[in-house]
Amino acid sequence: MTTQAERERHSVAAPKRSGKPSRTLLIGLSLGYFMVLLDMTIVSVALPAIAGDLHIGLSGLQWVTNGYTITFAALLLTAGWLSDRFGGRRVFLWGLVAFGVLSGVSAVATTLGVLVVLRLALGVAGALLLPSSLALIVHSYTDPAERARAVGAWAAITGAALAAGPLVGGVLTDTVGWRAIFLINVPLALLSLVVTARLAPETARKQRSGLDLTGQLSAVVALGALVYALIEGPDKGWTGGTVLGGFALAVVAAAVFLIAELRSGDAAMLPLRMFRSRSFSSALVAGLLANFGLSGLLFALSLFFQEGRGYSSFAAGLAFLPLTLPTAFNPIYTGRLVGRIGPRRPATLGFVLMGVGALIQAPFTGNSAGALVATVVGLLAFGFGVSFALPALVAGVAGSVPAELAGIGAGALNSARQVGASLGVAVLGVILNLSSSPATGTRWALVVGGLSLLVGALIAGSGLRGRSPATAG
Repeated sequence: MTTQAERERHSVAAPKRSGKPSRTLLIGLSLGYFMVLLDMTIVSVALPAIAGDLHIGLSGLQWVTNGYTITFAALLLTAGWLSDRFGGRRVFLWGLVAFGVLSGVSAVATTLGVLVVLRLALGVAGALLLPSSLALIVHSYTDPAERARAVGAWAAITGAALAAGPLVGGVLTDTVGWRAIFLINVPLALLSLVVTARLAPETARKQRSGLDLTGQLSAVVALGALVYALIEGPDKGWTGGTVLGGFALAVVAAAVFLIAELRSGDAAMLPLRMFRSRSFSSALVAGLLANFGLSGLLFALSLFFQEGRGYSSFAAGLAFLPLTLPTAFNPIYTGRLVGRIGPRRPATLGFVLMGVGALIQAPFTGNSAGALVATVVGLLAFGFGVSFALPALVAGVAGSVPAELAGIGAGALNSARQVGASLGVAVLGVILNLSSSPATGTRWALVVGGLSLLVGALIAGSGLRGRSPATAG
């Protein structure tokens, strides 16, 4: 319950927030979100340079990639609870400071162990930034139309970050060195911090029930143990004690998570009654498969372009432009399309394009003109698929859960996607590790990724809702 002093403070602040807030505030908040998403893709083209400098193998590179996504995925829902409990502005500022400092320290890491620990910590900071930035935008824009435009601009950052990541990473790696891919976050975090500290109002603090600590810890352990077993299996042996122990721990932790969520009811980190909606369940599984294919493909092709085709980091970044450019502009059209016909058909089309885009490239892992054409065509189809599927899944979740659970639903979709990203790098990394050559490994990775995305098309087509008031509004 708000106190009299809080009500007076809000009434005094209200005139400052009437009408349209400063565009600078939206830029500052979006910068924080952009930085979080950029960190997921900018690392991809720098992986061979990191491997050469730190003398690490494929499993080490998987940890560099997955260290970030494991904690990011597992802590997103808890970060939303913290934003509600302590205020979005405070949590966002905490996240910015942590992300900037950890990025700067990551740039001077000299061993794999230190870099992976820092990547895990960066995932925690990134998780703090995403829900709190959205909460600040919703709170700052009181006019519904202005709020919708602001949220749309904030969401469009997804495409911009995906488009910029490989190219910026390639340029920085070739000109300055791989450490610059972390240093770039420092000025971005500082600029966002200055703008937000000056212009962002505090959000109301909600009296939320206690933190679902059992659910949170078991989720982290389950995902971490599963990824550990998948990454270390090829090197340590699938029947090795630590690998089998990792699988067993993942199963036990997953069971603990389910029991904890059942007992907690609506106070759970992820209330299980939400899964009574077939559309919600389908959107989460489809979201997992989307990032399984996307992150797995970025990981596998980044290594193949540089190790198999001999591209520089910059050339590898350029090679991804057919994939990344559609994500920078097509989501605007997808949003309008979903508003007219609902999320089912755009999402299904997106998954089909992604799956076909991956499979087209699989037979052509040479360096001939035909292989290069197949790469461009396949990546272009994949990019348009991403830009159709992901916005439609967001709309599918929004239209399938009660209004009071909309924030948890959006967080669950983001968590599912990042779980998929971790598994995609782990599973396709296993395929690369067990293959006789980079070309063979890439070919099978593309086949597995493509088929998983076609399964996503079946799930989206059969499980998501068509046009409904929830999606058309």
